[in-house]
Amino acid sequence: MRHSIRRRSPAKIAEVTKSIPKHSSVGRSGARKTSAQSSGVYAPLNRKSARAGSTSAPHARLFASPQARAIKQEICAVGRKLWLRQLVDGNGGNISYRIGPNEVICTPTMVSKYDLTPADMCMVDLDGNQIAGKRAATSEILLHLEIYKNVPEAKSVVHCHPPHATAYAITAQVPASLLIPEYDIFVGKVVLAPYETPGTVEFAQTVLPHVRQHNVMLLKNHGAVSWADSVTLAEWNCEVLETYCAMLILARQLGAPLSYIPTPKAADLVELRKRKGFPDVNQGAPVPAPPARKKAAPAIPAGLSSADLEKIVERVTREVLQQMGISPPPRAQ
Repeated sequence: MRHSIRRRSPAKIAEVTKSIPKHSSVGRSGARKTSAQSSGVYAPLNRKSARAGSTSAPHARLFASPQARAIKQEICAVGRKLWLRQLVDGNGGNISYRIGPNEVICTPTMVSKYDLTPADMCMVDLDGNQIAGKRAATSEILLHLEIYKNVPEAKSVVHCHPPHATAYAITAQVPASLLIPEYDIFVGKVVLAPYETPGTVEFAQTVLPHVRQHNVMLLKNHGAVSWADSVTLAEWNCEVLETYCAMLILARQLGAPLSYIPTPKAADLVELRKRKGFPDVNQGAPVPAPPARKKAAPAIPAGLSSADLEKIVERVTREVLQQMGISPPPRAQ
């Protein structure tokens, strides 16, 4: 079956684009940022929605602040983009933003990303305890918290299940680089984190060997995760990764060798990335394409010689031609 890049309604995409708050940032290029640092270890996770009156006054003020309202709107808009681009389905995927030194706004569990509203948002601390919000926080919040604890410059995390990128993850591959300039500028070299059961501490910790050097990662047998200094840019990274993987899958169907950007030109892409102010991550040696698979010669059944096989082929061919009403050619003498 041939694969193609899927899209949802252009009208819906336009509707969502208009709904992104004017403050919405794309990272280093003029975005509003919140300075935050994080440290510590996990306490037992408490994802229950905050009970009435249980949210402390400082947390309540932060959760209702103008900045929080803008972030909630941006998360909702990004959630709809993920759904429209078919990077999530059902209640899949999760989005978060670190709004304070110990506070993270995140999406709730069991809600479609298309249906998100600001009132659905939750807030947790860096130990995973829910400190605000009427709904229970996403079951995969630990993955986000591991990233925030280990990458002070990370302000937002987006986790989703893009089909073509996940196809690489379930075949234990990463896409080759130096094929399309935009991919190497926005994303670059990605890595594959090992599989662990989603929602567990072990799953969250699979990114630790890579998270300082890579802000876009494939999760084996699962999906993808990206961190950035804004919700919008973290989502962009996932879009670029998915489109790139889809293009590679389509290109391989053409049967011709992939044409790579010349290695000396790779330095130009790194320089462009720096000029745009993107994090100095996802670099290193280009990822090579996987070796072409050689087609194995058909095996001759045991006990048959090549001459026997030729006779069988000739007999079957004559029978098929006769059934089609075509006179078979005379037998070779």
